[in-house]
Amino acid sequence: KNTIIQVDATPFKLWYLQRYGIELGKKKVVEDASAAPKKQSKHVLAKIKTRQKDRIIDANVTEQFNSGRLLACISSRPGQGGRADGYILEGKELEFYAKKTEKKKK
Repeated sequence: KNTIIQVDATPFKLWYLQRYGIELGKKKVVEDASAAPKKQSKHVLAKIKTRQKDRIIDANVTEQFNSGRLLACISSRPGQGGRADGYILEGKELEFYAKKTEKKKK
């Protein structure tokens, strides 16, 4: 319980793209004419537009998405079922554990 781990960012990138219509993990947004936008209904586009108003993402979390790895914390006690629940670190907690991992690497 409360173990800090690194997880792959790909499933979270896909969820964020589907939910907010913004692709995370790209250093620069390049407008490419060959990449046609995905067909979506007006209702879905309206939902995405309203979600974008409240969308705030921490700079440290964005940096982790660019690297392809996220720091997470296991909040459950994994047993023989093979399932572990947890959450992605943000804010002060992320800063603290990022510093810890950097010190450990040195």
